Amino acid sequence: MARVITNALLYWAAILALGFVLGAVRLLVLVPHLGVAGAVAAELPAMLGASWLVAGALLRRRPLPSHNAALAMGALAFALLIASEIGLATQLFGASLAGWAQGVASPAGLLGLGGQVLFGAIPGWRWRGGRQP
Repeated sequence: MARVITNALLYWAAILALGFVLGAVRLLVLVPHLGVAGAVAAELPAMLGASWLVAGALLRRRPLPSHNAALAMGALAFALLIASEIGLATQLFGASLAGWAQGVASPAGLLGLGGQVLFGAIPGWRWRGGRQP
């Protein structure tokens, strides 16, 4: 179980850090040209591609014993990502929890949430038993 938790923390931290960088680019460069939903749609392939690569690298270097363990890794990383998003929105940007939920219910928010769900599923997809992912 410790390996699942450590892998989930590493996976979450790597993608959260990338999200900060790409989020700044999205807000400063893409949103003025594409709108909010268009900017999220443009950023999503990079985030999911990075998630695919990071999950694969982690599962190669720190293999998990079962598919269920890989699913748990993804579920925990997803929970951490959502908790981080809520924490940042409420503590750093002063949004209420209801305001955050309204943002998630927008087209851009739903697109982002879909990407976050895929982020959580990727470790399960990348797990290949004894073979390298």
